Amino acid sequence: MMRWQVLALGLWWAVPATASAQFSLFQDAPHSLAPLVAVVAPSVVGITVTEASGVPGGTPAPVRGGKKTPPLTEAAGSGFIISPAGFIVTNDHVIAGAAQIIVTLDDGEKFTAQLVGADDLTDIAVIRIHAPHRLDPAHWANSNKVQVGDWVLAAGNPFALGNSFTLGIVSAEGRDIGEGPFNHFLQLDAPINPGNSGGPAFNMAGGVIGINSAIVSPSGGSVGIGFAIPSNSAAPIVAELIAHGSVARGWLGVSVADPKNGAKGAVITGLEPGGPADQAGLSQSDLIVTVNGEAISGADGLTRAIASMAPGRKVILGVRENAHIFHLPVIVGRRPVQIGD
Repeated sequence: MMRWQVLALGLWWAVPATASAQFSLFQDAPHSLAPLVAVVAPSVVGITVTEASGVPGGTPAPVRGGKKTPPLTEAAGSGFIISPAGFIVTNDHVIAGAAQIIVTLDDGEKFTAQLVGADDLTDIAVIRIHAPHRLDPAHWANSNKVQVGDWVLAAGNPFALGNSFTLGIVSAEGRDIGEGPFNHFLQLDAPINPGNSGGPAFNMAGGVIGINSAIVSPSGGSVGIGFAIPSNSAAPIVAELIAHGSVARGWLGVSVADPKNGAKGAVITGLEPGGPADQAGLSQSDLIVTVNGEAISGADGLTRAIASMAPGRKVILGVRENAHIFHLPVIVGRRPVQIGD
């Protein structure tokens, strides 16, 4: 049976009854996002980072007091309060190399922040401010329940203009954009621009489903393709950074690459002398195909598998040699800061 409906343009369309039922779902969409913004805005912060930098073009640094002092540059980013005690989540790339971190609350108050901890592999950092009053934190939502097509409200400090909000949908899940081995991003079409990094992506219930972290753009501005670290990936990292200041990650002491012949696994291209892999007897050009019996798809897959393990754990690596696989036990080490696996 067909039912006639009138659309806003004054055109008549023949719509099946089942389709009409589906369209009725949109009747529950809010006419305005102002109530949602009013609830979540106090948790969103702007971040200004002052960092020492070299002078472009090879210009010598200015001399002060007989010493060369590198000039200071400012960069802007975003973050969100995750605890009434003043803990704030942002991206590692926002605060990396910072000499000073200034946090601006939604009401304009400014505070100097201290770094609590950062994890460069997931691009997540936690900073802290001490305010004389209670802060309004955001809360995590379950990103595993996010579906393509869900509404998303992105917040942040684009181009250092101050807190701003943009609306869009989740365009895709599990995007691998080559920005490290751990982040399989949510893709958003809500406008995200430079300065939005570290800001939250909210669902329509006001929960944080992701941390806005990257865009794809030939111009440097938003073209409707942004990426957020899923909350279920971020929340455990944030908790560990608050508790310990760093993330203890497993490490083999190898550099690896994808096989050139299209085979599965990870090829060892270098070994750290005295590292776990070296001590276990692995060699350059060995092809690792499994970790504890689980197949490894490539170099990033191996890095993810090992880095997710606690240092000191024994792992069984499957190493392919000609047509055979032999199994080698290795005691996982602790990943040094800023050193690849």
